[in-house]
Amino acid sequence: MAFINFVRDYERIARFRLGKFEGMMGPGVVFSVPILHQIQKVDTRTEVLDIPRQTNITKDNAPIEIDFLVYMRVDLANAEKAVLEVTNYVQAVVGLATTTLRAVIGDIDLDDVLSQRDRINELIRIRLDSETGRWGIKVTNVEIREIDPPRDIQEAMNRQMSAERVRRAVVLEADGQKQAAITVAEGQKQSEILKAEGDKQAQILSAEGERQAAVLRAQGFADALQRIHETAEGVGTNTMTLQYIDALKKIGEGESTKFVLPLEITKMLGTLGAFTGGGE
Repeated sequence: MAFINFVRDYERIARFRLGKFEGMMGPGVVFSVPILHQIQKVDTRTEVLDIPRQTNITKDNAPIEIDFLVYMRVDLANAEKAVLEVTNYVQAVVGLATTTLRAVIGDIDLDDVLSQRDRINELIRIRLDSETGRWGIKVTNVEIREIDPPRDIQEAMNRQMSAERVRRAVVLEADGQKQAAITVAEGQKQSEILKAEGDKQAQILSAEGERQAAVLRAQGFADALQRIHETAEGVGTNTMTLQYIDALKKIGEGESTKFVLPLEITKMLGTLGAFTGGGE
């Protein structure tokens, strides 16, 4: 008479024939004959082991209580080791995890233990996985749940966190005042720049106006001189001679006995002589 064993996808059966290991069977239907065969079923799904809380000593001799979870599974490629190499692989992993945690925490200072959970999780996982591989067990993850330092250390940490919060508040307030002062100074700077730019533009416009006015005045003087020159060119020699005679008449009516005559008048006298001589 044979027994029919239905093996699921996540299960394997270690079958022994008269005490001799035949191999891992499944999934599917696996037959076993009483007395002839002995079987042991193995579950290959991920299991979660709750490692009890324990007191560990850090590198700086601070006692600290830690409990954590270990996620593991039987490796399909080496499932026979979980049957042949260890009596109870779950219990073996729990004991190994306990000693591994103590070894890891003993190499780390308290401050790092409290602030570097991810690093500690990875260190424990790597060490566990390297040791449990000989049992056909794969450790996939380790998660620390709680870390409880002694009460005096906890109180000191609370005081430190309170002081840190006060420090951050002071720093933020000072930074805010600094930013406000910078903003005000920048505004004043921009205002002075705009004012100076406005004064500059006003002076430029004023100077440009004065220059245009000077140009216009000079242009007016030039036009006046041009007209005088044109008018003087139209005056005849006889007209100028009569003007000189009239000027000499007015000079003679004065009380002066000495006269300084310009060169033009001497030329005029020669012309006048020629004029009067011609009359005679």
